[in-house]
Amino acid sequence: MMGPSHALSGATAWLAGTWALDHFAGYEQSPLAIAVGTLVCAGGALLPDLDLSGKVTRNQGGATVARTFGVFSLFAAEVIEKISLGIYTATRLSRDPRRTNGHRTFTHTLPFAALVGWGTTWLSGHYGKWAVVGIVFFMAGLALRGLFDKWAERAGWVIVTICSAVIAMFTAANLPGDRGYPMLGFAVAVGCVVHLLGDIITSAGVPILWPIPTGRRLWRMVGVPNSMAVRVGGKVETVVLRTAFVVISLLAIAGIFAPGLLQHIELQAWADNSGR
Repeated sequence: MMGPSHALSGATAWLAGTWALDHFAGYEQSPLAIAVGTLVCAGGALLPDLDLSGKVTRNQGGATVARTFGVFSLFAAEVIEKISLGIYTATRLSRDPRRTNGHRTFTHTLPFAALVGWGTTWLSGHYGKWAVVGIVFFMAGLALRGLFDKWAERAGWVIVTICSAVIAMFTAANLPGDRGYPMLGFAVAVGCVVHLLGDIITSAGVPILWPIPTGRRLWRMVGVPNSMAVRVGGKVETVVLRTAFVVISLLAIAGIFAPGLLQHIELQAWADNSGR
């Protein structure tokens, strides 16, 4: 899927999960915690595509996420792509094809999602509030680049960076400093997993089974059949899926902050169905 769809799916997953925890388990969060978690999960849903590099010196090409912070994130994507390709080359089996780039390899696996989730939790737990600020700055930038793609493209990476810094400073000023914030790591990991699920419904697929060998292959791409696959950038993705994500997000927000309104909507829908 395209960057905006990935980011929106991450935000939707976090908001829906937040509502479910509140509704079924009584786990309440502050509005700021919900907002930060949503931003981080949306950013995490773009993180795997940092393995698609572009033209660093020209600030061109690469995935949506790779252009978030201009040449700095493009350079990071170049490094991550080479590391991913190295892991692929070092671990591939006899039936895995040779590759010249690392896109949709290591960063598109469940171990990567677990690793960055654990790493985020470790940083937050050991370095506290200031590590959280750095994580929020980075992930907010990715989220802004994905959720507001057209605006971010017009505004440029400097404005996106400034907005990310403002969000991080606001977070620093309002979050208590005596916690480990384990939910941040969970939000990053969930975002990465949501990204994998989004790519699985395309024809290219992802190596979701890695590192489990299957038929002398370690990097088998798993995806839906071509007849059922979502075309990247097609109307199913940009209209149907994105509309569904927006509707689910709005319902989740209503359920979290105005549960009475959501109950009214449910009762109205039930009354309309009963009257038919």
